[in-house]
Amino acid sequence: MSLEEGRISELRATAHPLRLQMLSLLTGAELSAAEVARELGVTQANASYHLRLLHAAGLLVIAGEETVRGGRAKKYRHPWDAERPKDDPPASEEDRLAYARVLADAIPRRFAVRQQGERAQFTDADLWVEPEVWERVLDLATQASRLLHASARPPRTEGTVRANLSIAAFRLTGEERPS
Repeated sequence: MSLEEGRISELRATAHPLRLQMLSLLTGAELSAAEVARELGVTQANASYHLRLLHAAGLLVIAGEETVRGGRAKKYRHPWDAERPKDDPPASEEDRLAYARVLADAIPRRFAVRQQGERAQFTDADLWVEPEVWERVLDLATQASRLLHASARPPRTEGTVRANLSIAAFRLTGEERPS
């Protein structure tokens, strides 16, 4: 599989809300399909199917195996810190748009289970800024993402809070496009 085919496979694999949840869950923990199923409230067969797709796309690694009732269960982990190409994945505009829609659709679902009364940050910006400012914004967004991922712990670990960070930062053309 070429680098381009691999990046397209990754993009398509993440363009599903359940698989995005799985990637987040497996950032801070090594879990089996049964454990993922319990945590996300889906069947083990469904969890197993989606985990296999994510693994085949190179987005999960097998972190180990355990014996469960005489059988072997794989433990999966999301290696969020793996080196990734810096540029957009070489995929079709349709694939990139599908991925953007999945990310956008996740925000209202997560917002519905937010801790009300807690500090939060909401920003929507379609602005003209100097290139240096834009590069700094991208660097800060990357730092925030890396900090959150590096600090991820297994679900419900004592002393932790559940948090969401959804960032879509991209440079716009100078033209308005019809919706």
